[in-house]
Amino acid sequence: MDARQRLLEAWLPPALGQAHVHQGWGEVGAGHLQPASSDASFRRYFRWSDGRHSLIIMDAPPEQEDVRPFMRIAGLLAAAGVKTPQILAADPEQGFLLLEDLGARTYLESIQAGVSAAQLERMFAGAITTLVRWQASSRPGELPDYDEAVLRRELQLFPDWFVERHLQREWSAAQQADWDALCRLLLDSHLAEKRLFVHRDYMPRNLMTAEGEPGVLDFQDALYGPASYDVTSLFADAFFNLPLAERESWIRRYWQQARAAGIDLPEQFEMFLGQSRLMGVQRHLKVLGIFARIRYRDGKPRYLGDAPRFILYLREACASDARLAPLTRLLDSLGL
Repeated sequence: MDARQRLLEAWLPPALGQAHVHQGWGEVGAGHLQPASSDASFRRYFRWSDGRHSLIIMDAPPEQEDVRPFMRIAGLLAAAGVKTPQILAADPEQGFLLLEDLGARTYLESIQAGVSAAQLERMFAGAITTLVRWQASSRPGELPDYDEAVLRRELQLFPDWFVERHLQREWSAAQQADWDALCRLLLDSHLAEKRLFVHRDYMPRNLMTAEGEPGVLDFQDALYGPASYDVTSLFADAFFNLPLAERESWIRRYWQQARAAGIDLPEQFEMFLGQSRLMGVQRHLKVLGIFARIRYRDGKPRYLGDAPRFILYLREACASDARLAPLTRLLDSLGL
């Protein structure tokens, strides 16, 4: 047993006692721990269960992860009426949280297991309603800005980690010029958008299947930034995305519902769709860089196996938008 595990096992009994009192469950029964999910970060999750009740433990080593943003943003989401796991015990200094268990199956797992068209309709309709509610609660000053500096750092992950480290290539002068032009196009679009609360990973892997609206997880990196980011993450996800026509139909439904709720999106859907398309390009370039970094820095190679799907999204975007000619040339020159 490693030192981290010993700390967890010492912390857990009093935390379980606190949670049982809070929930009115009586005495803590004999339970067991099992892994609850994997994560691309340093966080680990366990499920504690005694056969009648279950809870989730987040283990976030404080030298690498800080649970306090999670705790704070959970409060913002709950205040907006979003279903998030209730925090039943916390030790931020050691990086342990004991959380309400929102279920065992994510949207992604449900979809992969097979759902009917009617079920998928209910799931995504609920996800849109939750997202609009979260965005409608937005106000400046609550979250850090998703500004140009952050966006540039994210974009730079692609040349630094995917191109140089994974492909072992360096930009030529022509490629650098195309990259600079692409970054300027993306940044100008993103920075011109309406600013709202941004979850940053609002995708089927982080939504828990439930009756009605989903439970929302993995929100600790939330920022205040471009309105199109979260809906793009939902329907052009890093782990799952829909066929183009279906994706655009759902984005239209979001746009209609958000505007009806008073969110200041472009009056013309085609303009918003263009913003979303460019946001998807930024996100997929970033994720290619992140997954390459996870492989080479953190020793987790499996995430980069999804790279062909990311490239397909980028190619689809290029085919739909002539402004992305610099990206087309880059992909061609890299053999992607």
